[in-house]
Amino acid sequence: MSLLSQPMARWAAFPAMVAVLLMSACGSDEASGPPGNGALGTSFGIWSPGPNDTCPAAVHDQYAVVGPDGKTYPTWHPPTDPATGCTFGHEHGRDPRGSKLYWLVGPIPFGFANDQLDIWDPSLSRHEDHVGHKVEWENDVRMRLADGAVSEIFEITCDFLTKLHQGTHSPDAFVNNLHELAYHIRCSDGTEMHFTIMAAIGTPGEFIRSCDRDVHVQVGVAQPANSPTGGGKRIIPDRTCIEQDVLVAPGATSNFGSIRESWQISQSIRTADGRRLASINPYYQVIDPSRHHDPALPNVMGRPVDVCFETEANGDIAQGGACDESTANGTLTSLPHDDPRSAFRGAQRFVDINSNRITNEDGPEIWYTDPFGKNARTEPFPGSIQQAIAQVNNDIGVLESGPVIGRNRRYYDGGTHSPN
Repeated sequence: MSLLSQPMARWAAFPAMVAVLLMSACGSDEASGPPGNGALGTSFGIWSPGPNDTCPAAVHDQYAVVGPDGKTYPTWHPPTDPATGCTFGHEHGRDPRGSKLYWLVGPIPFGFANDQLDIWDPSLSRHEDHVGHKVEWENDVRMRLADGAVSEIFEITCDFLTKLHQGTHSPDAFVNNLHELAYHIRCSDGTEMHFTIMAAIGTPGEFIRSCDRDVHVQVGVAQPANSPTGGGKRIIPDRTCIEQDVLVAPGATSNFGSIRESWQISQSIRTADGRRLASINPYYQVIDPSRHHDPALPNVMGRPVDVCFETEANGDIAQGGACDESTANGTLTSLPHDDPRSAFRGAQRFVDINSNRITNEDGPEIWYTDPFGKNARTEPFPGSIQQAIAQVNNDIGVLESGPVIGRNRRYYDGGTHSPN
């Protein structure tokens, strides 16, 4: 039977992925899973409201889910609580309940892989803030085949659901390359994988300059200091990009595209002997980050919104686009970075799906890996995470890849602001 004629994996193919999570938000009608063990994940309860937020922490903590380890974790919620009308000041992307994969994977626990890493190797302990968790999904995505003639004959569609911790408001990613990733895809050609890992994105201690991607900017020591180097790269703007493309001569228009962040992931699930079972390389893009690297400032971090009010010695200023919005067309003289009126919120994002390869024709469909997706075994072990991979080989020499999703969607509301 050819790859393209195989049916999609059934619900029963991934039984342990189903009904392990429980949404506990007030008024929720989510499908229930096994009760929790009373323990709290490290990521639970770490958010507290800022001066521009109207929701108390108690309302925020109602959006919770029981993870595979029985602990309670935070999960997706809207930027405004529908029951009370209060605002959280941050958003987590697209409501996952509209995804066709939601019935299979349930609510996504934010921070589960981080806690498993504590068990797997305490020396690599790495915990992330709450607001950086971002969800994106799309149903019935038509994939592209590298061979145009094949694309005319065969049509492959996929359902795609992902969550990456991608904070673009703090100096964290200047040096830290470990970020939690949940990745789910199911396609009409039998391609299917569901996994959660700590993605090692690029080299710790550095990032790639967004306006000159040949430049590696060395910043400092990652936390943890022994963070492993991974595939891909974290492309982030710095002061050079601000001076080169945002601060321009009067009458010119700033190029805000120069400060777009692109976190390019190249991850795989592998056995202990290095055999690849599955691999992905999605790119996660942020158009409006609320930070850039600036070694001359405290925490080596500048704020793009501050640049909107800056005049260089040669007269260069920022003009157009996000700065016109943030300055109310020049009527404001300053604006804090965490003011909801700032256009730099980290809330305009999109994902390039790219390629999804599986070489798991001999199975099994359920594997257990360390938190980095390595050392895959058929039985769980301390700190392991269950990964589900269809028993297929879709690496047929005609590379398939996905399009961009989410580019024109808006997830923020009037209360959303940095940090987000």
